[in-house]
Amino acid sequence: MEIGMQIQKYWIDQLKPNRSPDWPNWVADKKQLHKQRGNSVVRITGKGEIYRSHEAGPHELKVDYKLGVVFFVKKGQSFYHEEEERKHRALFYKGKLIEDEAVEDLFNSEPLPVIESIGEEDKRSVRFEYDRRAAVQYAERWWNDYNPEYRRFDNDCTNYVSQCLRAGGAPMRGAASKSVGWWYQNGQYSYSWAVAHSLRWYLSGSNQGLKGKELESPKELLPGDVICYDFEGDGKWDHNTIVVNKDSDGMPLVNAHTNNSRQRYWSYEDSYAWTSDCKYRFFRIGN
Repeated sequence: MEIGMQIQKYWIDQLKPNRSPDWPNWVADKKQLHKQRGNSVVRITGKGEIYRSHEAGPHELKVDYKLGVVFFVKKGQSFYHEEEERKHRALFYKGKLIEDEAVEDLFNSEPLPVIESIGEEDKRSVRFEYDRRAAVQYAERWWNDYNPEYRRFDNDCTNYVSQCLRAGGAPMRGAASKSVGWWYQNGQYSYSWAVAHSLRWYLSGSNQGLKGKELESPKELLPGDVICYDFEGDGKWDHNTIVVNKDSDGMPLVNAHTNNSRQRYWSYEDSYAWTSDCKYRFFRIGN
């Protein structure tokens, strides 16, 4: 059987009710989380794309592929599609699939940069009308793709969110110091543009232009607002998402890059990076 057909059969078998629990399966885990929230996943579809393979030893072949899955979710009387892409690595021995695992993307593992305050000479009044619809439209257009007008990062979540905010009219300021302001110009960028920890503190510290108002509850968020994640609760902010919709309970559904996701439930409990110590910050963007 061809490699692609074996991977396809593997996933068909993995989604059967009597599957072996010994094999990790994020698709089935996500379905179970939806069930715990009172949702019903009425249909799952998927598509795989092999992008690399190499010999790993005698008779061994490692195959890297991208798995995109669409969950058709029923919440009360309403329906929505949640989509997610994850990288996988399959191991074949003598042409037979013997192992498959998700390849975890790390969230901003580099040292935290130093952020400086805006100088007095730059503290002029900067106001803008935030176009939430434009920000969400951008988030939907590029959730699983990369705008060639911007750099692509290995940890792309904050770069993606910054692009969405910019599409909504957020003004840039502070160029060309990487440690000052929020900006992108000719392939150069501020830390706050591309580093999750930096954007979190920029949103709470900025007093003009792009700034965030901290909210107490995710239910208060609107499409176009931002959620920041400290997965281990250690004070290092790892990830950012943008709200694009809300479910019938009024809870946010978010888009994100790194593991490209669309209309994903805001809490991220289905992420490999999530821990029970996870902390969140909820930011209202604009006035």
